[in-house]
Amino acid sequence: MTVAQADAQFAAWMKENLATAAGRFGLTITGEPVLGWRLRSISAAATRKDQLYWLRVVSQEPEWAQGDSWTGTVDANSIDGISKPRVLDVAEWDEGRRQRAEVMTMMPGETCSPTDALRSPIDLPAQWWESLGQFLGILAATSTARTNTSQIRVTQRIEERFGADVETVVDQWETVHGDLHWSNLVGPDFGLLDWELWGRGPRGTDAATLLCHSLLVPAVAADVHNRFRDVLDTSAGRIAQLYVVARLLHRIDNGDYPDLAEPLKRHASSLLASE
Repeated sequence: MTVAQADAQFAAWMKENLATAAGRFGLTITGEPVLGWRLRSISAAATRKDQLYWLRVVSQEPEWAQGDSWTGTVDANSIDGISKPRVLDVAEWDEGRRQRAEVMTMMPGETCSPTDALRSPIDLPAQWWESLGQFLGILAATSTARTNTSQIRVTQRIEERFGADVETVVDQWETVHGDLHWSNLVGPDFGLLDWELWGRGPRGTDAATLLCHSLLVPAVAADVHNRFRDVLDTSAGRIAQLYVVARLLHRIDNGDYPDLAEPLKRHASSLLASE
């Protein structure tokens, strides 16, 4: 069996899991299913008594079906004041792997990009950008015991990519979304999706993540930098950017968005040159 055949078989199985979840919650799937990163999740719009919901199923090997990332979306229900989905119901069962299904409120609007990395210009209202800054401020000040990343991981990622002479010590931490890319952002009214990874991380992580996912559209990358220069142009922001670049290059090494590799390397070079 080829890799493509195996992926198609797994995708079909994930659609079966989505149908199983819909039956458990008494929902009717009405939207085209969307497969997540590495086919690990599948989601679709669904209805019940004319009410629209978002249904998501995550499939994981049992040993990984635990911890902060496993419960992140429902844990995010504790955050007030941010425009995001709310998890209404959860179910878990075993079907070869551990399955976790979540019914969420449906966010209005559309995702800003069909891919994590922005590949074409985007025009968003000023209020959207103001909401992004406001909500990231609320999130940063949110108290949580959840962890997005650790000092050990930050140092490991940066040093394996850029060498041991680069400063990696994080002296400012805040609560971050941890996956702030363009397919997790909704417009024209602001919304922020996919809360699996939120927790404590280096200050500037979210701004750095959005910037790095904007590099294929230089005008948008410049806009993101200008809007968040108060954190990005600090020593903390520089470490956050190097960490995000290193993390994304690691994913590129494993086959994700190869067209982002050179822009990321150039961005890292400029950061290292300013040391």
